[in-house]
Amino acid sequence: MKMSEKDIVKKKLLDAQEMVRDYESFSKNIRDTEVGETFKMFAEESGVQAKRLQAILEKMDEK
Repeated sequence: MKMSEKDIVKKKLLDAQEMVRDYESFSKNIRDTEVGETFKMFAEESGVQAKRLQAILEKMDEK
């Protein structure tokens, strides 16, 4: 099944949001400070990606 561009953006947005939740959860449950901080950083980076994808999706909805 071929996905439309909008469907792809929606899927990747959901993936990015899930990554944020996962990394945040992992960062709180890891004893190793370096790993915890790394996961926290990854959560923030995934959040930036999710925010950008959300903006793109909103533009698509306006069209």
